[in-house]
Amino acid sequence: MSDMTITLPIGLSVTARVPASSANLGPGFDTLGLALGLYDEIVVTTTESGLQIRVEGEGAADVPWGPSHLVVRAIERGLEAAGVWASGLDVLCRNAIPHSRGLGSSASAAVGGLAAANGLARALDAEIGLTQEQLVQLSSEFEGHPDNASASVLGGAVVSWSCPPAVEGDEPIYSAAKLDVHPDIRAVALVPEERSSTAHTRGLLPELVPHQDASFNASRSALAVVALTARPDLLMAATEDRLHQAQRAPALPLTTRWIGILRQAGIAATVSGAGPTVLALSTEPFPVELAEAARADGLRVLELDIADGVEVVTTTV
Repeated sequence: MSDMTITLPIGLSVTARVPASSANLGPGFDTLGLALGLYDEIVVTTTESGLQIRVEGEGAADVPWGPSHLVVRAIERGLEAAGVWASGLDVLCRNAIPHSRGLGSSASAAVGGLAAANGLARALDAEIGLTQEQLVQLSSEFEGHPDNASASVLGGAVVSWSCPPAVEGDEPIYSAAKLDVHPDIRAVALVPEERSSTAHTRGLLPELVPHQDASFNASRSALAVVALTARPDLLMAATEDRLHQAQRAPALPLTTRWIGILRQAGIAATVSGAGPTVLALSTEPFPVELAEAARADGLRVLELDIADGVEVVTTTV
């Protein structure tokens, strides 16, 4: 960060394209994440003064259209961290990622806002701006954990972790390492209409777990790294979990039923994040009959690529 804040010129415009994400992937609670090819776009233009924000698509009727909007707060945090400022901002959010469904919409908003701010700073001076490590840190601070946010920053699959702060009272230190996903792996998301509260579903989890269950998940999380990168034939075993999915099942009956249906069909299926979306990973095309049955059950069936990380395009208006 610069010692001195520089005001950006009027008429700079950037577009950030940020992917959705799925967290946990079964056993990797708050650790494993995967970037998915469903994108929000955030267009930010510097203006003479004030703030104008428009939201299109998912969540347009539910989110605040003002300074408290997560994207706006992330833009401001990113500008501050880069040592620049804008007299005014015009912000357009084109949302495709469903809200409160376990596909990382809030993490994507934070990452997109920070990345857009970074694009504005780099448009002024290519030598300033934020590193990927800083984007992971700052976006994870908004989230309180790094799995979704780091996946949207880095793309592919991620293993993420946190460490206590160097100074008491500071934010934890968030980090992530990217994994290159095996090219044969494809993802399908089954998205219910109802929403889920992460705070509520976290509240269903016990504070203490049996040593045997912790050991089970440690082995499956390690196996997941192997399955995702080199041995997709191990995905079924690698997505088993004993720490959170069964505990959340009473609150997610449709999700739980479809995970059972898919796994019985030999498809590695898990709760996506806190749910209620079901994430299915396979090397085979998703069976047509299962897709039709899911739609008849009120689920959206989204066949998604494994995505790269957030991208920013800069223009001058």
